[in-house]
Amino acid sequence: MIAAPIADHATADPPRSGPMRRVALAGGIAYLVTFAASIPQLALFAPLVADPAGFVSAPGGDLAVRWGSLLEIVTAAACVATAVALYPVTRRVSRTAAIGFVTSRVVEAVLILVGVLCVLTVVTLQAQPAAGTEASRVAAEALVAMRQWSFLVGPGLLPGVNALLLGYIMYRSRLVPRLIPVVGLVGAPIILVSATGTLFGAWEQVSAVGAAGALPVALWELSLGVYLTVKGFRPVPAATGG
Repeated sequence: MIAAPIADHATADPPRSGPMRRVALAGGIAYLVTFAASIPQLALFAPLVADPAGFVSAPGGDLAVRWGSLLEIVTAAACVATAVALYPVTRRVSRTAAIGFVTSRVVEAVLILVGVLCVLTVVTLQAQPAAGTEASRVAAEALVAMRQWSFLVGPGLLPGVNALLLGYIMYRSRLVPRLIPVVGLVGAPIILVSATGTLFGAWEQVSAVGAAGALPVALWELSLGVYLTVKGFRPVPAATGG
């Protein structure tokens, strides 16, 4: 493919208006929505995750889980929105990386929704006449375990893949200050190692080690979201790639 600068196609627009600014704003807001929606679910799901059998045996008390599930659905939608909104720009830098980023975000969203279905099924079990039986308690434990594993592979592992793909695009294109994608590119292997350690039982995902491993990628995503929302893309040329 013959290289052509992004500036020839889009950055001729004034930096505060035009298609490029709208793409940046949409992508930035989507990133910020993922933060706003995803953080509260840790507290909302905490009682269920800590004691699934006790949760399913006690009537009522499911409002927090329902709210957490709604926020997780919003998070999944915003996940996909970040990649889809930015695709008109990212594909001009590297079509392969752009498609990979969209795919990774969709897979992450699907895994989030799998977790939502698991916890909502526990809510259904809680409302059944046989909620206190051994079978229902075992089913609740299994469903919450599935939710935890989907949470590890989805929001735990795939953000590292996302950071590698989008970080590469943003670093190569210089559409944002290079320090921002550098944080993502450095944080990507850290969170991948952290998630792998959790997979093999070295530490819990919700732990000091897990939080430290996720922090650089969280900073990358937050700083990118804020920059795109407030500033938009920088009007600099970048070549298209394969």
